[in-house]
Amino acid sequence: MDSFGDALIGDWHRAAHAAVKAIALFVTAAVAFRLTERRTMAEFAPFDWVAAVAVGAIVGRTATATDASWLTGTAALLALLAAHAAITRMRLVPAISRLVDPPLRILIHDGHVNLRNLRRCGLTRADLDAVLRQHGHHGPDGIHLAIFEAKGAVSVLPHPPAAPPDPASPPGGGR
Repeated sequence: MDSFGDALIGDWHRAAHAAVKAIALFVTAAVAFRLTERRTMAEFAPFDWVAAVAVGAIVGRTATATDASWLTGTAALLALLAAHAAITRMRLVPAISRLVDPPLRILIHDGHVNLRNLRRCGLTRADLDAVLRQHGHHGPDGIHLAIFEAKGAVSVLPHPPAAPPDPASPPGGGR
């Protein structure tokens, strides 16, 4: 770097090589993801996030590194995606699933908030109240179950509505 201009601009040949490698790695990652199981961002488990961040790091680092070729980046991408696919399949084994996926936690049971599980999930009472409002509830009353799912979402199951009385049965329930 002889001058300020060199520090800003650098070698255009290296910039062109980085651009070509970035495009090649992007296409490689897109094809590899297309061939693997589809999962939306909202359905990502923690190990999915790790894989997504690692893929981004590999693509970014390999594209700009002068000492890393497209083949090196592709080998790293394919190894990472193969490991991700293996973990995805191994989660079908209960012992491994317990290691990879966080457990479900009951936050509300029959209107009663489980403060211990709320803390374990890293949620405050205000967080829980916000989730309940998003589901159309004013509070824990009337909630049969609120479950913190393995993927970080909260499922809210209200008490089922009471069955209307059968018009064919006599009043008082007897004969």
